[in-house]
Amino acid sequence: MFDLAFIWAGLIAFAVLVYVILDGFDLGVGILFPLAQDTRERDMMIKSVEPVWDGNETWLILGGGGLLAAFPLAYAVALPALYVPLLLMLLALVFRGVAFEYRWRTEKWRRVWDMALIGGSATAAACQGITLGAIIQGIAVEGRSYAGGWWDWLTPFSLLTGLALTVGYALLGATWLVMKTEGDLQSRMRRHARVLTFAALALIGVVSLLVPFQGQTYYDRWLTQPGLYYTPVIPLLLLGTSIALLRGLRQRRDRAPFLSALALFVLSFIGFGVSIYPFTVPTSLTIEEAAAPESTLLFTLVGTAILLPLILGYTAYTYWVFRGKVDLDEGY
Repeated sequence: MFDLAFIWAGLIAFAVLVYVILDGFDLGVGILFPLAQDTRERDMMIKSVEPVWDGNETWLILGGGGLLAAFPLAYAVALPALYVPLLLMLLALVFRGVAFEYRWRTEKWRRVWDMALIGGSATAAACQGITLGAIIQGIAVEGRSYAGGWWDWLTPFSLLTGLALTVGYALLGATWLVMKTEGDLQSRMRRHARVLTFAALALIGVVSLLVPFQGQTYYDRWLTQPGLYYTPVIPLLLLGTSIALLRGLRQRRDRAPFLSALALFVLSFIGFGVSIYPFTVPTSLTIEEAAAPESTLLFTLVGTAILLPLILGYTAYTYWVFRGKVDLDEGY
């Protein structure tokens, strides 16, 4: 028999991962927006993500909705602990979405909407990273309720993870623009991607070194036997992926750097999953403890089994239709 709770945990993890790697690059483009040298370059950056950015956020809704449906106790405990960063993230995403549409409608206020795009992208990225750090460091639970304070999420570690994810998204954005643009903009983004690769690796390394000291569970998972034997695997894979990324940039390849940057995120996400498993709210609620009744899990799983292939299908079709380089004069 398949355990429905663990199937749902896998589906939610998949939705979150897809959101991070898809919406991550268009948030990264917004973060890099100030580096454009003129209006034409800013328009090219926007055009590169305009056909896909709103579809990317489908996965955020799927992940959040799946958590509510499949793990209502985890949802009820985690949200009060993370109200502030999550609310700021949602507001930032709203401002960014409005800026995408309105900056084309006006000349007088275009600078204002460009600033909204930059601020919304950077704030959303930072808040997602801070939320990640707050989850890793643990959420205080007493009985079936959140037992911590209003500002427990705000710590040096969560701020560090916020910075790390922001830099990581900027790296995704830079490699996306390398793949989607040509000329001076592509050349500059290739140079920025090299710097961002080293910055992202440094921050990933610092965060990884600090994770085992955020709780005894993490320490035992990574720094005691038998887990200690497997601890070097992910860092070695990260190193190999980073070498491939830098080699792709040096050889002036278009797609390889972006695919390598995606691989960095996938490996980091695997490391995060290994750290918190089998908890939904580290280190207070396990997957089984937070799961909804099996009848609910089965009912929602049937609907998800129908909808998920449709979402994957239209996402893949959209990226296929809008493949290739951006040209403001000729389109795709």
